[in-house]
Amino acid sequence: METRVALVGVIVENPDSVEKLNALLHEYRQYIIGRMGVPYNVKEISIISVAVDAPQDIISALSGKLGKLEGITAKTIYSKK
Repeated sequence: METRVALVGVIVENPDSVEKLNALLHEYRQYIIGRMGVPYNVKEISIISVAVDAPQDIISALSGKLGKLEGITAKTIYSKK
């Protein structure tokens, strides 16, 4: 199956959703190239970037599930290759 490289940008505004967010990332761990999280205490949010290499439907499913969590926003950008 053909895969795509993508970056999922995640903004966490509700710290109570972090456990569910981490559980989802663990569920999709086989597709994750790497991740970086930056707490931004001034605004009381966290910013997470997750690089993935996966089939299109897997990336869409992950992004959609993340975006459904309360206080979590997720957007995805894709490589053109």
